[in-house]
Amino acid sequence: MTQDVEMKEQSVPSNSVSSTAPSAFQQLKEIAALIEIGAYSREVRRIVRAIRSTIQLRRKLKASVISAFLNFVLVPGSEAHSRLSSYLPKEDVHDMEVDTASSTTQVPVKHSLPELEIYCYLLVLKFLVDQKRYNEAKACSSAGIARVKNLNRRTVDVIASRLYFYYSLSYELTGDLAEIRGNLLALHRIATLRHDELGQETLLNLLLRNYLHYNLYDQAEKLRSKAPRFEAHSNQQFCRYLFYLGKIRTIQLEYTDAKDSLLQAARKAPASALGFRVQCNKWAVIVRLLLGEIPERTVFMQKGMENALRPYFELTNAVRIGDLKLFKTVAERFASTFSADRTNNLIVRLRHNVIRTGLRNISISYSQISLADVAKKLKLDSANPVADAESIVAKAIRDGAIDATLDHANGRMISKETGDIYSTNEPQIAFNSRIAFCLNMHNEAVRALRFPPNSHKEKESAEKRRERQQQEQELAKHIAEEDDDEF
Repeated sequence: MTQDVEMKEQSVPSNSVSSTAPSAFQQLKEIAALIEIGAYSREVRRIVRAIRSTIQLRRKLKASVISAFLNFVLVPGSEAHSRLSSYLPKEDVHDMEVDTASSTTQVPVKHSLPELEIYCYLLVLKFLVDQKRYNEAKACSSAGIARVKNLNRRTVDVIASRLYFYYSLSYELTGDLAEIRGNLLALHRIATLRHDELGQETLLNLLLRNYLHYNLYDQAEKLRSKAPRFEAHSNQQFCRYLFYLGKIRTIQLEYTDAKDSLLQAARKAPASALGFRVQCNKWAVIVRLLLGEIPERTVFMQKGMENALRPYFELTNAVRIGDLKLFKTVAERFASTFSADRTNNLIVRLRHNVIRTGLRNISISYSQISLADVAKKLKLDSANPVADAESIVAKAIRDGAIDATLDHANGRMISKETGDIYSTNEPQIAFNSRIAFCLNMHNEAVRALRFPPNSHKEKESAEKRRERQQQEQELAKHIAEEDDDEF
């Protein structure tokens, strides 16, 4: 009687779990079937579709569901099965015993494919990262990477690229990013030799992130300049590459190229990648200020970015006015924010631009003004402000920032009359840059077009057209969910 009572008491929680868990478990079985078909037919697009389906399922993953999936896919008692099962909580494993037994009786266990094995590593790794068990995630990712090194299959490349990302993420979250730099370089070399372009793209971005994390900009540029170049396969990886390139160009004082890269990264990033777009806009604002441009107010009023860009809006206002005292106040008030964004050094560079902007406003307002008044209006707080004002004015005249002459004997700055800007080449340069931007966007749109195979030979029936449109809608939905997960 006691055993019957115990069995009845245990049946209650198992039924409650089995009522919710089989849906996620069933979806994982469908993903496994998709990977298996893609592996046997060597169709990479099926593997890509399986990875995108996993993103939608990620929030439903539990230890019991993953344990049942491991028992279903991997051979029980194998090295991969034993290792991956050890990362799952023991107290949750028995919750899926009923579902596991029923599933194994319905479908016989097959010999695990390398693609399915690496996918299991990826699944467990995502679970460990979501549970914030970073030390176990490091061990799991290292074991998965060691297994990937021995596999040279194009159908594994898509899953391996995601494994590389979480491998770096797990070490970054524990502050040990420098430990895997040599391993990432070795993986990039292996991917290059195997012509794994998606792996090269992912690993190059991870290496650039690794170098920039420790402010090793020169090494990052050397790697980027010598890495093989090819057409981008992933929009997310291309956006990351543009962002890192923009940061490198900014530190190297190549502001024009940095501005183009950062703005392009912000435009190409999906709307759901809010954090990434905020970072791109922060750096783009600083670069535009360093170029002498004033960003439009709409840049700071984008949906969801108002609070994050508020310090940079105050900074832009100080630069626009040319008030050095206000600039120092803003820099001190938001010092913690600029330090977290790693833009402190760029803020220091902006001081010269603030002075130059104030000097430009003075030259427009006054036909001639004494250097003492210039120093007073610029609020220079040095020991000899008149001498500093004279050197600043002389440098601005030499650089072409202002159109004026310096009367050293009388200590005055004499401004020249402003001419007609339309008689210069500036309008032509502005139109040329806009036309080049539009042409570049058109070329990228044309390169991104995709056409079904043999579309020029076969006429599509109405049923096939409906099926294709349904697949395109599902693909667009998965891509949107993938973009949300990627950033």
